[in-house]
Amino acid sequence: MGFWKDFWQFTKERKKWWLFPIILILIIIGFVIVFAANSALSPFIYSLF
Repeated sequence: MGFWKDFWQFTKERKKWWLFPIILILIIIGFVIVFAANSALSPFIYSLF
């Protein structure tokens, strides 16, 4: 929890709002890869990357 608090303070203090979409996309891609690894759709998802 401390990481997110520090990240929020960093973006607020230095006006780095463009970091939020990048972090969000990376988290979404990570979840897709982790959850799709054991499914029948994994060959199709891995072909996208």
